[in-house]
Amino acid sequence: MGGEAMIEITICGRGGQGGVTLAKLIATTYFLRGKYVQAFGVYAAERSGAPLQAFVRVDDDEITNHNQVREPDHIVVLDRTLIVPGIASAMKTNGWVIINSPDPPESHQEHFAGMRVATVDATSIAVKSGLGTRAVPIVNTTMSGAIAKVFDLPIDDLLAGMEHLQFGGANATSAREAFDSVQTATLSGKVEHIERVPTNGEVPGLLDPDLGGMPKIRTGSWATRKPERQRLTPPCNHGCPAGNDVRGFVEAVGKEDYDQALGILLETSPLPGICGRVCPAPCMDACNRSEYDESVNIREIERYAADHGTLPTPTAPWREENVAVIGSGPAGLSASYHLAKLGYHVNLFEGEKELGGVLRTGIPEYRLPRDVLGREISFILQHGVKAHSGCFLSRGDLLALTHKYAAVFAATGLRDSRTINLGGGDSKSVFQGIDFLDRVRISGVRLDGKSVIVIGGGNTAIDAARSALRVGAHHVEIVYRRTLDQMPAIREEIKEAIDEGIKIHELVSPIRLDDNGARPTLICQRMKLGEEDESGRPRPIADTSEDAQFNMGCDCVILALGQTQDVSILPEGSEISDGQALLGLSGAPLFAGGDFATNEGTVTAAIGSGRKAALHIHRTLSGEDLFPQPSEPVAAPDKITMHIFSHEDRRDGGMIDAHDRRRSFTEVRVGYRDNPAEHPAVDEAQRCFSCGVCNSCDRCLEYCPEGVLLRDADGYSFDYGYCKGCGVCATECPRGVIFMSQL
Repeated sequence: MGGEAMIEITICGRGGQGGVTLAKLIATTYFLRGKYVQAFGVYAAERSGAPLQAFVRVDDDEITNHNQVREPDHIVVLDRTLIVPGIASAMKTNGWVIINSPDPPESHQEHFAGMRVATVDATSIAVKSGLGTRAVPIVNTTMSGAIAKVFDLPIDDLLAGMEHLQFGGANATSAREAFDSVQTATLSGKVEHIERVPTNGEVPGLLDPDLGGMPKIRTGSWATRKPERQRLTPPCNHGCPAGNDVRGFVEAVGKEDYDQALGILLETSPLPGICGRVCPAPCMDACNRSEYDESVNIREIERYAADHGTLPTPTAPWREENVAVIGSGPAGLSASYHLAKLGYHVNLFEGEKELGGVLRTGIPEYRLPRDVLGREISFILQHGVKAHSGCFLSRGDLLALTHKYAAVFAATGLRDSRTINLGGGDSKSVFQGIDFLDRVRISGVRLDGKSVIVIGGGNTAIDAARSALRVGAHHVEIVYRRTLDQMPAIREEIKEAIDEGIKIHELVSPIRLDDNGARPTLICQRMKLGEEDESGRPRPIADTSEDAQFNMGCDCVILALGQTQDVSILPEGSEISDGQALLGLSGAPLFAGGDFATNEGTVTAAIGSGRKAALHIHRTLSGEDLFPQPSEPVAAPDKITMHIFSHEDRRDGGMIDAHDRRRSFTEVRVGYRDNPAEHPAVDEAQRCFSCGVCNSCDRCLEYCPEGVLLRDADGYSFDYGYCKGCGVCATECPRGVIFMSQL
């Protein structure tokens, strides 16, 4: 064993940090001082980051012991993540624990109570000196400077050893800095020794129950990072104005559980059959799959769930409070439904003879069949909602309601149509778009053989143009002052209109209507795009070229320029804010919502606004806050391991042929049609990536090289005692659920 002067050192590090070379450097320094020395390493695995140990012996006599050091005089720790309970339990008394750490010695009290501890930020020094990389800094020569200071070795002796091993330059500079900056302290407390558990020396047999179990060495101490699980917000959910759990109902359809899919939708929206037909589908625009092939056809899947799922049993009101809702459009219907589900008695007031608002008066039947609208309104009323139709309310009526009900919600929509002065006074050849659509619905107006021009680019313009065809118009054209790709109408509706033979003139603005001759003439101005306006779109400006003005003959003109609020129902001076109570009233709190408050112009946004209003009213009346908690970050495309998925074309629902539908108000889109060999809604739903949400695909379980991933009640768990932090599970997770955190 040698004389009593023998020094034994254990170095704990990771592959790539230079631990074995550090052992050789210490040994060489003492060798040049005339000592007998020994240095060698033991590797757990030959890869960067894997834990290893190196040993040094120094003696005045020849060293004959070639075994690993069992009871070191000193321990050197190159990586703080290797510090585990009992790391110094076999160390002799009065030795040093020298740690690569930016923290002072006292911060390591938990593991080294009663011991002498030295710390130095070798990693920062090495990185600053360019030794290794920022990811894997080489800290051996830096740590040697700290060791020399602690062991009372002159710095010149250490530098001589480094020169002998051909280390110089930045290595010598780093060693000097560590020599000068190392901190030392004797920690308070009592040294606790952990008894080693003796083995019985038996070799397990083939039938031994422990055979094949986890190894005795808890290799998790090797790790510099660990896998964790997270839940991100799917981009489709984030993009849905109604607040639907889009990923959830799509997944349910993919499992052929249509009742569950419909139930998920009804948690946030009472109108899934309507939205599955008329929603502009911002969820599809947000779908990550569009970065890979084509977005999932969420709108058709929602329609399928609404048409095939079984409606749950409605609930009855149970609270004392009565709430009034004015307007039975999508916002009013949504608010009534959610308030009723919360237990309130709801009275719904509608000016027209039938409920539905713009859903009934402004969306043609070829897009939204009346039986679908009736089915979903009926389900809302079954929750105890009392409807009062044919009740146009004045400002005085509204104030009276605030004294009769616990709260009032106004969602009267956009009732006033925007217009332009085309000259010629009140021409009988000019119709407002919304009025025209309502006349088509009610009176069966005919335009047989006529030529029609529609002015505008929104959904009302497209609906008016397509409806004009269906009531006999011979020729229908749309003029729009911006470009086709800037039209706010739903993309699919624009394409369907073109397929039906409607011609769209982009970058054209009407100037005036000459209605004094035998046939009206619309004088138009060609436009070009200028600087961006407040909407973020290029502003259309007049083209000044010689032939920029031209004439278009027609029999009638339909103005579809949008609608505005009619605020005459509100008290003077009221400021409308979505979901917020209007101030200055003497009665119950009055809330406003839907297009009346937001002017967003989509059914889905109005549904979401109505739901928010119901939650605001409930919080005001009960004090209970049921608003959803802030969502997790959105699962961006870079979180999805797209290459593991197969490319698949999107499945679109069926559609009546363009020629056959031009004269019919039969629903154009027929949706997904099943047959014994094919269920397109299920197949399409299974294209969903399930972004940011674990769907138990088991890919992480299958690819884990250590077998440390386990299934449990919550899905999966990690056995960190054996997880080495390789990151394979995170790399293979298709949905961004597993991520690696640094230890």
